[in-house]
Amino acid sequence: MSAAHPRLTRESAPWLFEGAMPKLFAVLDADGEEARAVGGAVRNALLGLPVREVDLATTATPDVVMRRATAAGMRVVPTGIEHGTVTVVVNDRPFEVTTLRRDVETDGRHAVVRFGRDWKADALRRDFTINAMSADRDGKVFDFAGGMKDIAARRVRFIGNATTRIAEDYLRILRFFRFHAAYSDGGLPDADGLAACIAAREQLASLSRERVRSELLKLLLAPHATPTLAVMSETGILIDVLAGVPWLASFSNMAKAEADYDLEPDATRRLGALAVRVREDAERLRERLRLTNDETRRLRTMAEHWWQVAPDMGPVARRAVLYRIGNDNYRDRVLLALSRAEEKTDEAGWSELYALPEEWLVPKCPYTAQQFLDKGVEKGPALGSILARAETAWVESGFPEEWDVLYAIRDWAIEQEKERGGE
Repeated sequence: MSAAHPRLTRESAPWLFEGAMPKLFAVLDADGEEARAVGGAVRNALLGLPVREVDLATTATPDVVMRRATAAGMRVVPTGIEHGTVTVVVNDRPFEVTTLRRDVETDGRHAVVRFGRDWKADALRRDFTINAMSADRDGKVFDFAGGMKDIAARRVRFIGNATTRIAEDYLRILRFFRFHAAYSDGGLPDADGLAACIAAREQLASLSRERVRSELLKLLLAPHATPTLAVMSETGILIDVLAGVPWLASFSNMAKAEADYDLEPDATRRLGALAVRVREDAERLRERLRLTNDETRRLRTMAEHWWQVAPDMGPVARRAVLYRIGNDNYRDRVLLALSRAEEKTDEAGWSELYALPEEWLVPKCPYTAQQFLDKGVEKGPALGSILARAETAWVESGFPEEWDVLYAIRDWAIEQEKERGGE
C-alpha cells in the first residue's frame, strides 16, 4: 500500500460525511472496533461516478453489530449472517455491514469463511483491485491491492493470480467482463484476466442460471458493453452464455437507437437485439437464463414479425401492429427492426414510425358478444370465431367509426360463419 493515503472529501463523497453514515459510524467505529466503507462506493467516488449504495466492513462480529445497532434504535436484518453480513437500516436506508473475513474453503460457487480482524487479508480475498479499497469515517482511503493505479489506468484487474481468483467463484468470469464494460476506457481487457477467463469458461455451466442472468443483464447496460461483448464473442464465452450466436451489430445499433430517442438503456430490449431472431430464441433464453415471465413475454413479442416493420408500412398496417401489441411492445419492435435494417437513411420515416403511439390513440374494439347474441348468434365456439373475424376485418379496414360500416362488418362476419358451418 502506498505511504500516501488518498482521501475522499465532502465534495467527492458527500454520503460519507452527511446523513445516515456518520450515525452508523458512531455506533460501529468505537470501543476498539473499526468500520470502513468498502468496495463499490469507494471505487465510484474515486471515479467521480454516482454512488447508489454503500457497504461497510467491520472488525466487530455480527452479534456485536446487531447488539450495538439495536441499542441505538436502528433496525437490523440478519441477511447473510452465515457469511458475517447483517443489514442495518438507518433513516430508512439499508446498509450491508460485513465482518472482516477470510476464505477457508471454496468450490467455485460457494465459500466457507472465518471471521478476522485483518483489513489487508479481507481486501486481498476480493475479486478486482478496484473493488478492494476501503475508506474510514474521515475519508482516508486504504489500498492494499493497487486499485488506485488501476483506476487511473481505467483497468479491471484480478487481485493476485487471476486463475486462483476465478477458481474461488466462477461467476467472476462474467463479473470481469461486466466491470470491464462499466469501468474501463473501452479498450481490450487485461490480458492475464482474459486468458484465465477463457481457460475456465466451461465452468460457467456449473453456476446457477439466476446468477448468470443477473450478471449478463447488468453487463448489457454498461457504457462499453458493445466492444466487451465482441471480445466475449470472439473467445466463445458469449456463445456459451447465450447457447446461441449473438447479433452484435443489432446490439450496437440498439444502443445507438436508445440514445437517439432519449431512452434509458433497457436490458431486456438490448438482450432481444443481441440474441432474439425468432420466437424460439426467446424460449431458449428463458430456460438458459431463468428470465422472468415479463422479460420472456417482451422478447416473444419483439420477435414476432419484426422484419415486416419499416418506414414504408402503410398507416393501416402500422396502426394494426400498435393495436395488437400495445405502446411499449410496439416501440420495442420498431427499435428492433431499426437495429437490423439494411437501409437506415430514412431517419424521418423511422422517427415517424416510432412516434405513432404519441399521435394515435388506440381505439377500443367496437364489437361485443352481446351485439352478436342480439343478432341470433348462439353462445359457443362460433360466437368467439365471429367476434374474432369481425375484429380482424375492422382492423384491416382501418378502424372505421361509421355505424353503417361497423354494422356491415358485423353482418358479414355472421354470414361468413354460416357459410363456414355449411361446408
